[in-house]
Amino acid sequence: MSKVVTSACVIIPPREKWDPIQKIRQKYDRKIDRWMPHINLLYPFTPEEKYDTIENEVRKILESIKPFELTLKEFKYFRHRYQTYTIWLNPEPNEKVAYLQRQLLRAVPECNDVNQFRGGFQPHLSVGQFTTYKIHKKLKKLTKQWEPLRFLVDRIYFISRQNRKDSAFEVSMSISL
Repeated sequence: MSKVVTSACVIIPPREKWDPIQKIRQKYDRKIDRWMPHINLLYPFTPEEKYDTIENEVRKILESIKPFELTLKEFKYFRHRYQTYTIWLNPEPNEKVAYLQRQLLRAVPECNDVNQFRGGFQPHLSVGQFTTYKIHKKLKKLTKQWEPLRFLVDRIYFISRQNRKDSAFEVSMSISL
């Protein structure tokens, strides 16, 4: 099966929890118009027109996984080339997200790109991109202003967008744990 960058399998916090995340993203995330707040599980992912093909297998996998709570309380960062960084919120407990992701890979093993990074799959919710070597100062400031968010993960989402620069991801399918 193929995979495309216009499709992803994600965790999305409930909309009523978005406000503090979006306030940060409005200031720092150049991708705010493309992505809703999310934690990627599988990306790139199966094309939207193939969702029906994998839906039953994904539902069977999710039957054995109980809903769980996540807390977003700590900021971390990825360092890229040329003094560029992505700051993200660490979903805790990380292990529950990693387990969910490993189980989903059984249905679509070719969608393992997020596992290919140095250090493997790192669950995260991105809040911004930075080009500065004063990253620790930025982390300290964000942490000081942040109130931890807690939410229940009781479903995953298949999201997709059109293959255009101005296209935003939208939920195409929701599957309960």
